[in-house]
Amino acid sequence: MAFITDPIADMIVRIKMANSRKHKTVMIPHSNTKIKILEIMQREGYVSEFEINENGVKKEIILTLKYKGSDRVITDIKRISKPGLRVYSEVESIPKVLSGFGIAIISTSKGIITDKEARKANIGGEVLAYVW
Repeated sequence: MAFITDPIADMIVRIKMANSRKHKTVMIPHSNTKIKILEIMQREGYVSEFEINENGVKKEIILTLKYKGSDRVITDIKRISKPGLRVYSEVESIPKVLSGFGIAIISTSKGIITDKEARKANIGGEVLAYVW
């Protein structure tokens, strides 16, 4: 029996668990897709910073979570499209997360962007995750 792994879901679970326990940093296995998602989260103000740690062949991302005092900045983060059930959205039906207070991260032909950027560029794509 083969196990299908979802690296983006693994990253989201690691962030959720570290955030719920109010850890300052979390280690995530490296991939370029994860870097693009984290760049969006940093630009939108959900995480402080991240750096790539290279231990020989193995690369890891060290993510620093963001807090306002003792309150979490990330209320929740949710994986939407999964390997077994892909979720695609046309530009007209791109979801607004919490009436615009959160973001949807979307993989498009122009790269990985937020829902607001996708609407502005008039392109749809695969809805990867919601962050609020």
